Amino acid sequence: MEQNILDCVIVGSGPSGFTAAIYAARADLKPELYTGLEPGGQLTTTTEVDNFPGYPAGITGPEMMMDLQKQAERFDTKVHYEMITKVEFSKEAGGVHKLYAGNKEIFARTVIISTGATAKYLGLDDEKKYAGGGVSACATCDGFFYKGKDVVVVGAGDTAAEEATYLAKLCKKVTMLVRKDVFRASKAMIHRVQNTPNIEVKFHHELIAIEGENNLVERAVVINNETQETSTIDVDGIFIAIGHKPNTDIFAGQIDLDENGYIVTEKGSARTNLPGVFAAGDVQDHIYRQAITAAGSGCMAAMDAEKYLAELH
Repeated sequence: MEQNILDCVIVGSGPSGFTAAIYAARADLKPELYTGLEPGGQLTTTTEVDNFPGYPAGITGPEMMMDLQKQAERFDTKVHYEMITKVEFSKEAGGVHKLYAGNKEIFARTVIISTGATAKYLGLDDEKKYAGGGVSACATCDGFFYKGKDVVVVGAGDTAAEEATYLAKLCKKVTMLVRKDVFRASKAMIHRVQNTPNIEVKFHHELIAIEGENNLVERAVVINNETQETSTIDVDGIFIAIGHKPNTDIFAGQIDLDENGYIVTEKGSARTNLPGVFAAGDVQDHIYRQAITAAGSGCMAAMDAEKYLAELH
């Protein structure tokens, strides 16, 4: 039986996946996109998106993803609401890559990985309860909504230090909760925190609960893990900044990943170490992590895939 080999399969459905689909479809690659378990990616958990160009009045994350999907489908992208569970990548130039959605086998000449990253949370039930009501994992996305207000940042690394200094420009006061007695952040970031007057750092403190009416954050309940004393801090927002985990488990052992599990791409391109396999968006970008940069890298991946296919003929 002749296997149906597709020119382009896209794994993931955030801004990078759908932008890759728009470009690949317009290049006549007839892409097929697999959404994964969270169609639309991290943006579907974001209520207001105010920093994406072209939406002067702002837009909600889910609406924006629907718009991107409609645009991809307009050029005949085929969207599958399924999850890729396993891959067998070819190492040969011009080789055929094999992907599995459950028992279904998919064959493709190029694969664009845009499975994104997942923000790490502490695992408190309250984080889910107040998601969208004051709990966030992205200061650059949501900081603006807390202008002139008090917020808490949880974390001790560069991400937390960066989020805290960013928020300090907008907020009245930022309280950082650091579990140990030291930061994990780089010296430069620690200096920035220490030199920002409206950041207060509470070492040996952990967030244990969140309180508020109508699912809106009003207080952070914290514990001093040395004295076991609990207290509350009145705040409007709580930013969890303990890092992200790239969604790359199914690719481990087949493709080059960095020490944190992000896919390594060639500088200035979306190319991975395997011919015909490209990566876009937060799965290969732990620095910017914005919808607009993800979309831009989706465009790069589709153009790189098109060029790769053209060179095979």
